[in-house]
Amino acid sequence: MQGTVDGFSYGLTTPVVAYLMACLGGALGLRCTTRSVRNRRSFKPGWLALGATAIGSGIWTMHFVAMMGFSVAEAPISYDRPITFASLAVAIVMVGIGIFIVGYRGATPMALVTGGTITGLGVASMHYLGMAGMRLQGRLEYDTLTVALSVVIAVVAATSALWAAVSIHGFMASLGASLVMGVAVSGMHYTGMAAVSVHLHSAGSAPAGDSPATLLAPLMVGPVIFLLLAGIVVMFDPLLVMGEPDWQRPADRREARPGVPAQRSTSSYAQPASWAADPAPRRGSALRGGLRRDHSHGERADREAFGRDSARSTDW
Repeated sequence: MQGTVDGFSYGLTTPVVAYLMACLGGALGLRCTTRSVRNRRSFKPGWLALGATAIGSGIWTMHFVAMMGFSVAEAPISYDRPITFASLAVAIVMVGIGIFIVGYRGATPMALVTGGTITGLGVASMHYLGMAGMRLQGRLEYDTLTVALSVVIAVVAATSALWAAVSIHGFMASLGASLVMGVAVSGMHYTGMAAVSVHLHSAGSAPAGDSPATLLAPLMVGPVIFLLLAGIVVMFDPLLVMGEPDWQRPADRREARPGVPAQRSTSSYAQPASWAADPAPRRGSALRGGLRRDHSHGERADREAFGRDSARSTDW
């Protein structure tokens, strides 16, 4: 017997809230990763770990907020606690592996492909492991092609997010990237849910596991509190909000603008930094100064000789 599946039991409420949670986690993760890459004085492992936890928590929270709107008309649904929270650990660990690869290797094609593939497979694993924690009087069946499409979407979204984390530096640009990331993650989730069909058992006992109401409090409160705390950290760190000031960037990291000559870096007292590193310009300056002094001395001697000549001619 096929069950009647409804993925939007609460209308647009659960999809919108789920999308916002994905955007929040993505925005925090992107800014933390950017902080670790752009500022060499920062504690890179700590910021990368914070970014991975933010993205993983945001995706996981998005998944289960959306699942609150999933229902089967003929059977009640509950969730197994250990499997549910195991999916959170999978999301954080797999996202962390991808972020650490890109964070230390940079936005090279190999690093992006490797990190994006691992992260995308981790997101897909989180989704389907969370689905495996669902308990109802029936079994879940999946369409293979739709599942494959959801995995592809997850890998592409993860690769794009990793590229944005190390390539996009402005706050507004990161905000736009997080919105796009939220669309991609939500699209992956609902594509995976479109592959689901429920085959109900004719008879059976009540499903094991916690009810949705019992699971809701620890499920949502912990990750949401973490995301809020991470958001406070971001708000009170000016480098995360505004990015690294241009005057603090090394000369070799400043962007070259077409048609504008590159500026020489200067040290203190407006003295070119290259003079301090190479004594040759100072020797050249001393030589030019000596030549100017010799020239001035010669002019003074000429004026004195002219004055003596003028005096003799007057006496004559």
